[in-house]
Amino acid sequence: MDPKTPTFATLGCRLNAYESEAMREMARDAGLSDAVIVNTCAVTAEAVRKSQKEIRRLRRDNPNAKMIVTGCAAQTEPERFANMPEVDLILGNTEKMAPETWKQTANFIGETERVQVDDIMSVTETAGHLIDGFGRHRAYVQVQNGCDHRCTFCIIPFGRGNSRSVPAGVVVDQIKRLVDRGFNEVVLTGVDLTSWGADLPAAPKLGDLVRRILKLVPDLPRLRISSIDSIEVDPALMEAIATEPHLMPHLHLSLQAGDDMILKRMKRRHLRDDAIAFCSEAKSLRPDMTFGADIIAGFPTETDAMFENSLKLVDDCDLTWLHVFPYSRRPGTPAARMPQVNGRAIKDRARRLRAKGEAAAQKHLQAQIGTRQMVLTESPGMGRTEHFAEVHFDQPQAEGVLLSAAILGVDGQSLAATAEHLDKNQL
Repeated sequence: MDPKTPTFATLGCRLNAYESEAMREMARDAGLSDAVIVNTCAVTAEAVRKSQKEIRRLRRDNPNAKMIVTGCAAQTEPERFANMPEVDLILGNTEKMAPETWKQTANFIGETERVQVDDIMSVTETAGHLIDGFGRHRAYVQVQNGCDHRCTFCIIPFGRGNSRSVPAGVVVDQIKRLVDRGFNEVVLTGVDLTSWGADLPAAPKLGDLVRRILKLVPDLPRLRISSIDSIEVDPALMEAIATEPHLMPHLHLSLQAGDDMILKRMKRRHLRDDAIAFCSEAKSLRPDMTFGADIIAGFPTETDAMFENSLKLVDDCDLTWLHVFPYSRRPGTPAARMPQVNGRAIKDRARRLRAKGEAAAQKHLQAQIGTRQMVLTESPGMGRTEHFAEVHFDQPQAEGVLLSAAILGVDGQSLAATAEHLDKNQL
C-alpha cells in the first residue's frame, strides 16, 4: 500500500461510491496516510455482515494501517463496529463528508474520540463538498440525500437522515464544469431522487431541475436519472421525457412489489395499477423508453399468489432490467416483526424473478440487432447504449467517447457491435 494514498473499500450504492471519491479528495488534501477507509452499507443485515467481513480481510492485508469505518452501517450500528478490535475510528455519514474531520483524523487519529457519529436526523443540509465527477466515462452528481419516507423494510433513512436537496444553481455549475472537462454523460443521483426540491424555496420538482440543466448546459450530450419513485414523478419531468433527446430513455424504478397488499405492508406510496399506468404513459411519450426496477422476493406475509403478481408485473410494466433482492430481515425495521417467509421459498422466488428478468433483457437485446445505437464507451472493449444495454466492440475504442455502433448480434447479456466515431457536432 502506498503510504501517501489511503486504501478505500466501498460497499453498497452509487451514492456511496460518489462519497468515497469525495472522501478520497479530502483525505489526500488533509495529508492522511497509511490508512484504510471502509464505506459500509446497511441496506440489509447481510450487507452489514459483508462490511464486517471486508474490514477483517483488509486488516489482515494491512496490519499496520489505521482502520477507519464509515457509511450507513457505521451510522446505524456504531457499537457493532466499536466492538471490532480491527477498527480504530468510526465516522458517521455527516462526519465523513466534512473536510475538517479528515484534517483532524490525519493529525490526531490516536487522540480523538473513537466513535464520531452524531444524530443524522438533525442534519438539514447536504454536504457542501462536491467533486467534479469520477471515472473516465460518466460523472455522478449528488443532488439529494436522505429520505422522508419510512418503508417498513428499510433502515436507510436512519443512516442517511431526512431528505435534503442541493440547490439547482449549485448542480448546474457543477455540471458545466464536468462538461468543460470532457464528460459526455452525467447521472443525477440521490437516496430519494424524486423528493428533490421539497426543502428548497418555492419547492421545485425534479423535472424543473432536469429542464434547467438541459437548458443551461446545452453542450451536455447525455443526462441520465438514477432510481426514482414513479408515484412522485412530476409533470415537468414527464414533459422532459417527451421532448428532451439529451435525457436518456432509461428509468430505473423503485417498485419493490407487484401486489397491492404487499405494497401496503411495505408502506409504499403506490399501488400496482399506479406503476402500470406510469410505465404506459412514459412509453406513450417516449416509445423507446426502457425500465429497470427493484423488486423484493419473499417480503413477510407474501403468499404464492402475491408473488405471482410481482412476477406478472415484469410483463405488465414492460420491464427490461431487474434488480432482484431476496428479502433479508433487517432488525430495527417494522417488517422484521412481521411473519417471515420460509428461506427456501424466498430463494426460489428470487430465482424465478431473475429468470424472468433475464428473459426480458434478452427480448430487448434481440430487438436491437441490425440497428445503430449511440454508445458511451466505458472501457476499450465495452460501452452502454442510451437504454443502458451493455455493448462489446469488435475492436478496442477510446474510453469516455460517444460513438455510433452497428449492432451485429447478442452475446449472452450483451450486444456485439462494430463502431464508428462521430464528431462533436453529430452528437
